[in-house]
Amino acid sequence: MGKSKEILGIDVGGSGIKGAIVDVSNGELLTERLRVDTPQPATPKAMTSAFKDLLDKFNYKGDVIGVGFPAIVRRGVALSAANIHEDWIGTSISKLWGKASKKKVYALNDADAAGMSSVSFGRAKKEDGVVIFLTIGTGIGSAMFVDGTLVPNTELGHFYMPNGVKSEHHASSKTRKENDLSWEEWAARFDEVLAQVERLFSPDLILLGGGASKKFDLYSHLLHTEAKVLPSALMNEAGTVGAALYAYQRAKK
Repeated sequence: MGKSKEILGIDVGGSGIKGAIVDVSNGELLTERLRVDTPQPATPKAMTSAFKDLLDKFNYKGDVIGVGFPAIVRRGVALSAANIHEDWIGTSISKLWGKASKKKVYALNDADAAGMSSVSFGRAKKEDGVVIFLTIGTGIGSAMFVDGTLVPNTELGHFYMPNGVKSEHHASSKTRKENDLSWEEWAARFDEVLAQVERLFSPDLILLGGGASKKFDLYSHLLHTEAKVLPSALMNEAGTVGAALYAYQRAKK
């Protein structure tokens, strides 16, 4: 198990479940990234059916699947539920989807998966010290690495700002759109989030993923951090690649 470096990576989101077969030696996709809609409500039963539908689109002969999942994930079990049904809390993603696929499934938090791809193949490759990866979308996801080693389930989008608002409600892409904020107005809020992150962790590098990272040039000059701040180079493929890499690494142990 785990000897093949061609691994199916699945990136689960609140609106879509995406996957591709990945060459984990270089992070390149070996197939087109395919997608099915995330069912609503996103219960374990409905999402397992959607997962099987996505799996059927691939002629995947491997015995290992990696899954990036929108939840705190410990030992393959979902301990929270972000944009999915609360029935996932306490459910083993690895066991449920392993049974459905008849393969070994390794699951981790979706932002952790995206961060892993950047540390292994992107702009954080060979970066020593503390690296924090933030995904800016519906919420703010996070991944933290110390000398390349993942510190899982950091959930930095859920800490509270001095005004009593969660950081992701203060400065996510969703908040920017709902409040019709200009990039300058949003950047001022996001800069406040970064100040809190720096105060807590003193990172050497902060990488940005998600939708807002594509517009980095519009607001980069408005950020005032000690750490370097860069957009992720892997963009939308990051979660898929990281999930596959995680499964490969776990299967080797």
